Amino acid sequence: MLETSAKQKRLLAINNYFYRRGGAEAIFLEQMQLFSDIGWDVIPFAMQHPDNNNSPWSEYFVSEIEYGRESSLMTKVAQAGKIIYSFEAQRSIESLIEQARPDIAHAHNVYHHLSPSVFATLKKANIPTVMTVHDLKLACPAYKMLVNGHVCEECRGGKIYNVLRHRCIKGSTVLSGLVFLETIVHRGLGLYRHKVDKFVVPSRFYREKLIEWGWPAEQLIYIPNFVDTQEFTTGWDEGDYFVFAGRLAPEKGLVTLIKAAAMAKQRLVIAGTGPDEAMLKALVQELGADVTFAGYVSGQNLTRLIGESKALVLPSEWYENAPVSILEAYALGKPVIGAAIGGIPEMIRDGETGMTAISGDANDLARVLAAMADLTPAARARMGADGRDWISRDFSAAAFRDRTVDLYASLGVS
Repeated sequence: MLETSAKQKRLLAINNYFYRRGGAEAIFLEQMQLFSDIGWDVIPFAMQHPDNNNSPWSEYFVSEIEYGRESSLMTKVAQAGKIIYSFEAQRSIESLIEQARPDIAHAHNVYHHLSPSVFATLKKANIPTVMTVHDLKLACPAYKMLVNGHVCEECRGGKIYNVLRHRCIKGSTVLSGLVFLETIVHRGLGLYRHKVDKFVVPSRFYREKLIEWGWPAEQLIYIPNFVDTQEFTTGWDEGDYFVFAGRLAPEKGLVTLIKAAAMAKQRLVIAGTGPDEAMLKALVQELGADVTFAGYVSGQNLTRLIGESKALVLPSEWYENAPVSILEAYALGKPVIGAAIGGIPEMIRDGETGMTAISGDANDLARVLAAMADLTPAARARMGADGRDWISRDFSAAAFRDRTVDLYASLGVS
C-alpha cells in the first residue's frame, strides 16, 4: 500500500468518464482540482476511454463500454449485465483500495458503466462515501421524470413498472425493460439508499423532490455548483440577439422559444446540435422567425457568443437541476431568462439578475423576451453584474470547497 503523509488526506473521485464530456464531468474534474490545490491526494476511478485525461491510476479503470456501437449478441448480453451490476468494477476498485486506501470516496455519475456495485465494495471496506446527484435517477428509473415531452411522476410510490409501460428509454421496450430490471436490483440491494452515506444535491428543488419521493432529508446535503468568476471576462460589446446554448432536444423547450422569438420579433441564435435540429429549422422557416443556427460551438467562440448577447435563455420544459450555464452567463456579466421549472428559478433573482417565464408558454416567454429587450443595454449590464456579484459569493469555488470539506468532516474525515 502507498502511504501518504500524516496530514495529507486521500480522496477517491469516481465517475464514468475521466474527460470533460458534459456538465457532470466538468464538476467532477474541477472538484478534483480544487482538492488537489489544497493538498489532498486525489485519485480517479473511471472507465477506460481514448479521450480520458492521463492518470497513473488508469490501470485500475474498468474496460470501455460505448452503448451506441455495433456489437455481437454476446457482447450486448455482457454489457446488459454490467449495466445492472458490474463485478469488474467491484474487482477493480477493490484492487485500487488495496493499493491506495482513500479516506473518503466521492462519486458522480456511475450508472450503466461502473454501476453502483462499487458502493457495496466501498461500504464493505468501511470507506465513507458521498455521491453528487446530477439527475433524478434516485427516484426516476429514466433519470428525467419526463415522458413524451411532458413531466411525469408516475413512478412515485414504487410504481417503477411505468418505465416499461411508457417505454421511457428511447421508446424501446427492450431498453426500458433493462432499466426496469436494473432499478429492481439496485433498490433490492439498497446500493444507493444503504451503501452511500450522503448525497450532494446541487439544487434545493432536487432535494425537495427527492424528499417527496421518500428519501431521508438528513441524507441529502444541498451544495450548489460553482464557477470561478476570475476565469471569465466582462465588458462585452452587446449584440442584437438572445442566445440559447445546449442540446437540441424536446425537453429543452426550443419549439416554445422559437415561437416566442417570432412573436416578440427578437433575433435568436441557437448554438448546439441534437435530434430536433431539422424539425426546428423547418419551424423557423414556417414562422419566418429571425433565428440563426450556429451549430456546435465551444471554448472561446461560445464564450464570445454568450458574452455579446442580450441574455442567455433557458426555456426548459423538464426538471432541470442546477445548470452551470446560468452561472457561466453571470460570470460573463450577462443576465439570464429562464423557465420557471426545476432548479432554474432559484438561480435567477427575478428583475435583478434576470427574468423567469412560465415553462412551455410561448406567449409568456415572448412577453419576457420583449421586456428584456426593452431595457437599456446599461440596465441589462447591471443585471449581469448583479448576477456576477451574487455567484462570486454564494456559488464560488471556495464556497463549494468549504461546504464539501465540512460534509467530509461530518463523516469523520478532517
